[in-house]
Amino acid sequence: MALPDPALVVLVGPSGSGKSTWAAVHHRDAEIVSSDALRGVVGSGPHDLEASDEAFALLETIVAARVGRGLSTVVDTLGTDAERRLRWLATARAAGLPAVAVVLDTPDATCRTRNAARDVPVPAPVLAAQLRRHAEHVARLADEGWDLVHTVTDDAPGPDPQPAPTRTPADERRTSQGLKVVLQLSRFPWGADPLAWVADVARAADAAGFSGLALMDHLIQIPQVDRAWSPIPEPWVTLGAVAGLGTGLELGTLVTPITFRPPGVTAKAAATLDALTGGRSFLGVGAGWWDREHAAFGLPFPQPRERLDALAAGIETMRALWASGTKAYAGARVSLPETTCYPRPTSDIPVIVGGTGARTLRIAATLGDAANVPSAQPALGEHIATLRRHSETVRITVLDLPTVGTDRDDAWARVERLRGRTAAAAYAARTHAGTGVQQRDRYGALADAGVDTVFVALADLESADDLERLAPVLV
Repeated sequence: MALPDPALVVLVGPSGSGKSTWAAVHHRDAEIVSSDALRGVVGSGPHDLEASDEAFALLETIVAARVGRGLSTVVDTLGTDAERRLRWLATARAAGLPAVAVVLDTPDATCRTRNAARDVPVPAPVLAAQLRRHAEHVARLADEGWDLVHTVTDDAPGPDPQPAPTRTPADERRTSQGLKVVLQLSRFPWGADPLAWVADVARAADAAGFSGLALMDHLIQIPQVDRAWSPIPEPWVTLGAVAGLGTGLELGTLVTPITFRPPGVTAKAAATLDALTGGRSFLGVGAGWWDREHAAFGLPFPQPRERLDALAAGIETMRALWASGTKAYAGARVSLPETTCYPRPTSDIPVIVGGTGARTLRIAATLGDAANVPSAQPALGEHIATLRRHSETVRITVLDLPTVGTDRDDAWARVERLRGRTAAAAYAARTHAGTGVQQRDRYGALADAGVDTVFVALADLESADDLERLAPVLV
């Protein structure tokens, strides 16, 4: 459950219930106003009860100042002083901030155990009185007018208590060879009804048994695929439309250049897609390579080293924003004052790093979940060996661009239509021209080499009917 932000958040719980821990997990230090901490400021330490009056006077001043400025404020006290509680609520109302009471519903025995383990435990009779008052005051909250009363149980210490669940093999569609086969859309001959074309292709891919659907992310159609004035849609908008179709496809990009958008914005898009699909998004990301589209759209195109630095920092940023909690993040490459990013992903979002350079492969192996490289041998074997030197667990994915015919004659006819000025034999070899059965046999060799996922794109994809040629691959 995501709490409103900014908001006044008043914690309600006895000693040992986990209030300070919850606050530290979900909020920045500057947002937390703690009576214990203020005793340490105006007294000899957090347990100096003789300094309580001064500490609470200072607390009231800080709460009023922060709330008056519209800043998120977490009040970390026992929360069992009804007069103060209602005063804080009125302060929030006057400032136009949502007012939230967070109840720490921790078993009494757990509170006692935690209290006993403290350097300076609360005396047992005092804690017993706190536990009694806690139950009484929780019963009053519903009638006090709070915008939200959020109860935190001991095994769920607040919003996003657990990391996103990891997808299991049972959730995935795989072929008899153990491969995931994802359809990559790189060209869009959609005519007068773009949405209908995308929807037809996506539904056909789902029905055929593809594991997922990936969209190429470019601002101008690349010359390897089609003419510059051919349509190339913004992928996250398009994937949102596909998400509304209710298919079982995993959805994502292959790949998004880190130079196109701030990584936090990309993290937001991917997390939203994951929430909309019930945990079926993935993110392909790379350093970017085509200067023309950057210049045309007014985007900086740094030197390779800077782009690779940005790629590594971007992946770290996205993972920080996808993690549970809202507290500040300080990592190896990135520092963030807070990590408030809702909706959170429903599951771990796989990060697939595309590229074949030595440093790109190292980033993929150490920061990504998978590396995407071309499918052609012998280069594929070399890339896999490089990745394995850095990681034994990073998944290997490939982009495959085959020419697929219904039979040998059809495959050759397609070669003639697609080859342009390239010699027919060279084009046929480069695109592994053949039937669907021949592609299946070739994919078996890829699986044997350690490939986990094949992203397949057809250079002559015109309509949903073209996917029938890949049926043997999906068995």
